[in-house]
Amino acid sequence: MERNYIVPSDAAGVRADKMLARAFPEFSRTALQRAFDAGLVKSGNRSVKRGHPVSSGEELAFSLPEILPAGIRPVAIPLKVLREDSHLLAVDKQPGMVVHPGAGTRDDTLVHALLAHCKGKLSGVGGVERPGIVHRLDRETSGVILVAKNDRAHRGLSEQFSSRMVVKEYLALVSGVPELLSGTVNRPIGRNATQRHKMAVVDGEPRGRDAVTDWEVVERFGSLAALVRCTLHTGRTHQIRVHMKFLGHPLLGDAIYGWKPVAGMSRTPGRIMLHAEHLALRHPITSRKLDLKAPLPDDFRAMIRSLRDDLSRLRKASSRVRRAKA
Repeated sequence: MERNYIVPSDAAGVRADKMLARAFPEFSRTALQRAFDAGLVKSGNRSVKRGHPVSSGEELAFSLPEILPAGIRPVAIPLKVLREDSHLLAVDKQPGMVVHPGAGTRDDTLVHALLAHCKGKLSGVGGVERPGIVHRLDRETSGVILVAKNDRAHRGLSEQFSSRMVVKEYLALVSGVPELLSGTVNRPIGRNATQRHKMAVVDGEPRGRDAVTDWEVVERFGSLAALVRCTLHTGRTHQIRVHMKFLGHPLLGDAIYGWKPVAGMSRTPGRIMLHAEHLALRHPITSRKLDLKAPLPDDFRAMIRSLRDDLSRLRKASSRVRRAKA
């Protein structure tokens, strides 16, 4: 869509790129620079450069070039939409879906689905391989993920994440049961020194970055496992997985961080049992409060039911033993 702007009398001599950035704060400077470079900023019928000094009463017309990820085509993949407006989209990402394309991925990533759902209208701030993507979830993690439809929304959301204004709550099933009902892990996280695909609790800078996770036990399944709610105050790679391993309670299904099957557990998890349940933040444009929640997916619910059944069976067996001894 073409936009028009008439230069006010007190702005004569200002560079065209600075003028448009000031007049249209919803667009990033990078987006406007792309418009200049593509010859889409015009005065009359003549394309102008970024440094063009504007004149009082001059009319500038511009449109933004379409940005589509290189080599990535829209694919109509069903999405569970939690909220959508003209600025952002909140999706309940299903387990197993990769967020953005990379080496070894197919055309079934969240980005492929978003390009089809939003008809290509996504923020370009994340780059051509990550259009609209504001934050990340691992492939096996399910739950709420936010997507920006324009650059202004992307900047606003990113600022809230980077300034730690976003409430981020996850549900996790962990091996064993913590002795306490709740606690906080405040230990830096960095790259594992010997296994570069893993992260680890490390001794501060320069290897590690600060990482803080609050946790509380929601439900216990005997000594087999526990349902834990984790609140993140930082956003480090694999943060919950690393911090729960540090506590001695790796996530069910997370073999990379030390989970192993245990006797008495009848169901084997098909993935890492981690779900991004809740995000609370301000709308980047209207400043209204957004409270976004994603229900537990079927496999997570099935795992909880199985653990409850296991606990019931173990209690009955224990009761029979006690009666026999009596």
